Amino acid sequence: MTASDRPSNASLVLLASLYCAQGLPSGLVAHSLPVLLRQSGVDLALIGLLKLLALPWLLKVLWAPWIDRIGSRRLGHHRGWILPLQALVIGCLVGLALIEPQALFGSAFWLLLGTLLLINLAAASQDVATDGLAVRLLPERWRGLGNSLQVGGYKVGMLASGSGLLLVIGGLGWSLSIGLLAVALLLLTLPIWLFPEKRLLPQHHEQAEPAGPGLLWRHYKGLLAQPGMFAWLAVVLTFKLGDALGSPMIKPMLVDQGWSTAALGQLTLISSLAGIGGALLGGLLYARIGALRSLLTFGALQALGIAGMALLVGRGADTALVYAIALFEQIADGMSTVALFAVMMRMCRPEHEGADFTLQASAQLLLAGLVGAWSGLLATWVGYEGLFVAAALLGLTMLVFVTGYWRCLRQIQAA
Repeated sequence: MTASDRPSNASLVLLASLYCAQGLPSGLVAHSLPVLLRQSGVDLALIGLLKLLALPWLLKVLWAPWIDRIGSRRLGHHRGWILPLQALVIGCLVGLALIEPQALFGSAFWLLLGTLLLINLAAASQDVATDGLAVRLLPERWRGLGNSLQVGGYKVGMLASGSGLLLVIGGLGWSLSIGLLAVALLLLTLPIWLFPEKRLLPQHHEQAEPAGPGLLWRHYKGLLAQPGMFAWLAVVLTFKLGDALGSPMIKPMLVDQGWSTAALGQLTLISSLAGIGGALLGGLLYARIGALRSLLTFGALQALGIAGMALLVGRGADTALVYAIALFEQIADGMSTVALFAVMMRMCRPEHEGADFTLQASAQLLLAGLVGAWSGLLATWVGYEGLFVAAALLGLTMLVFVTGYWRCLRQIQAA
């Protein structure tokens, strides 16, 4: 491996900053708002609806091929998308900071959901451009490093807007805390603003399909025509389904057991750091044990972590137990995510990486978002304990699709 093969430190910082910027909206929705809404007396069913805000991450598959085609000649292909999209997110955060939380969590609740939906739309579109930029910047042998930056950077962003916000909002208040998120995103925009894309990446490789009304169909028809692709999509759709069902109700359960905002912020901070470590560990183990065993092992650990949450029902005062299970769950989540993303990268066709990865990522969110939206109602019907047990069983059941895909792959290779 020559030194010239390694991407520059500036390129690594650039990619890390972009993936971190994507995590800021997700941390706000997944970690901070469920706590703040529950403390304001918002019903569990409405809290569960926050999962529907992930729809742009699913639907971005509809416009991803055009993001690969259309770009700004003045700013550069990828910068022409990323800069205005991140500016839009910054503007939305500033708007939320100017509205009183009592109104946002009450009469203006639907305005809050609409603004968050717009933020997720911009962040999801930025992700397509960022994935395309990462593919061009990273040689094949460094794609694993890119995947670590994706998972780690995203989790750092979630940590800042999740635990970070919960830790400071009590002292700083809603407006200043959300304003700080906007400032953080502005700082994360500086690397892409300074990136000389037109000089380093002067040409954008045109893919086989010409731009036009039929681009979407032509592009994904070629992807789905690959042998075994439908079997693999079954894995992508279901691999993290149990996690999607159980994880949205972890913090509302702890709130109901008396955990304060500061205590939850500290728990989220420490467990998120453990998740980043899990992602790095998962990447190292993946290289040693291979794709199949990684998916099976890490997926089983993921299900075990969600099952462990059932032990916390009625035992929220046992802080040591809460931390032990929460840390294990986050480590397993990081490991399983790395394994899934690594195999997703393997399934991308040359010169189609951005949109191909987008289709798989959108498929992964398809059932996860819908199932997660029902988590609050299911918790109301069967209780937190029943919810976590059901989520764990669902996670274990879906591992059948992993073995089914590898069986299909062996048959294709033998033919």
